[in-house]
Amino acid sequence: MASVIVCSAPHDGHVSPMLGVARRLIARGHRVRFLTGPKYEEAVRSAGAEFLPLGPGAEEPPRSTDATGLQAIRDGVRLLVIDPARGQYEPLRAAIAAEPTDVVLAEISFMATSILARQPRGSRPPVIACGILPVTLSSRDCAPFGLGLMPGKGPVSRLRNRALNWFVSNVALKDTQRQVDARMRELGGVGLDGSFFLDWPRKADLFAQFTVEEFEYPRSDAPDNLRFFGPMARHGVSGGAKPDWWGDLDGSRPVVYVTQGTVSNEDFTALVGPTLEGLKEEDVTVVVSTGRRPLSELPPLPANARAAEFLPDAELLPKVAVYVTNGGYGGLHYAMENGVPIVVAGDTEDKPEGSARVAWAGAGINLKTGRPKPDAIRDAVRKVLSDGRYKAGSQRIGSAIAASPGVDGLIDEMEAMLREDPLKSR
Repeated sequence: MASVIVCSAPHDGHVSPMLGVARRLIARGHRVRFLTGPKYEEAVRSAGAEFLPLGPGAEEPPRSTDATGLQAIRDGVRLLVIDPARGQYEPLRAAIAAEPTDVVLAEISFMATSILARQPRGSRPPVIACGILPVTLSSRDCAPFGLGLMPGKGPVSRLRNRALNWFVSNVALKDTQRQVDARMRELGGVGLDGSFFLDWPRKADLFAQFTVEEFEYPRSDAPDNLRFFGPMARHGVSGGAKPDWWGDLDGSRPVVYVTQGTVSNEDFTALVGPTLEGLKEEDVTVVVSTGRRPLSELPPLPANARAAEFLPDAELLPKVAVYVTNGGYGGLHYAMENGVPIVVAGDTEDKPEGSARVAWAGAGINLKTGRPKPDAIRDAVRKVLSDGRYKAGSQRIGSAIAASPGVDGLIDEMEAMLREDPLKSR
């Protein structure tokens, strides 16, 4: 039995996959302490793990930002990395000191583990970086993370990537780099030493990416510690109550499912509203999930639309012909697991990267904006419904997901790593 600390920033889309890992770790006989915000204490304890609270400045999710492009990265780093760093790192170090700890698993945005991973190996347990977002690593084969640019081919593309990577780290995000470095040195006595702050998983003992290779850009300079395990959360029948309109999904016409997820769902005029408007005259049934927000916050529903605060995706997605989304990483994988083609419209946080990968993989259409016009959504839905290549692309990714090792593969790798670790059980 290993003693494991699992770490997650306090966001639904971050905690959920890490709870999936924690449950399976416990089922396989390992002890788990779960470090996150107090909002998730009940969920952590229900999973069978011991709850560890984050400290001041880290215990609550930061407010969302509407910024896009490089400004979105600047804002995200300040809100997700710099501001909560002390409230993450001090409780983590205290938990490691309190009792022997064999391994720390942390989702990619939990940047306190960036500090931990740079500590001398003899003074810390192994660190596993868990990729719940598209891969952030700099590469000669890819544009910098956050720009939403697909990789090109040949030497011209590499010249573009080299120039953009230099510009982002040395000009556009120079102050951000300096701020991250200063906070790391303040808390842990280690700095970036010239590396880009999003490249920290290279320092981890294992970088476990929660997708399949078919949905990630190839990198000829990828680190040896990178492994693909597929999404951690696989669909299973929830058994929960269904809305009274569920019988309308009888296959008589295509179902278009639209959601803005559980984070960027405070303004339904961004995507849900334009989707309802754009499809109101189409021969489809539009299904809306508000991500647990009140239905009263939705615009008026046209005759061909149905809505609920929460929907059982495992039962719904097999009925869906097109998934319209703002690009949350987990939702994209749920759709592709079921072979559902995607229309994606996201331009904040990590969403430009997930959106670009949808188009790159041939699994759907990227509208390249977070606030698409109704006509653009209508035209994209029509194209996805009429062109079978998008469904085939999503099904291809779905087949790879079905074949991927998932949580058990990650735990197998962790256990093998610990068996070979001469410094374990510190």
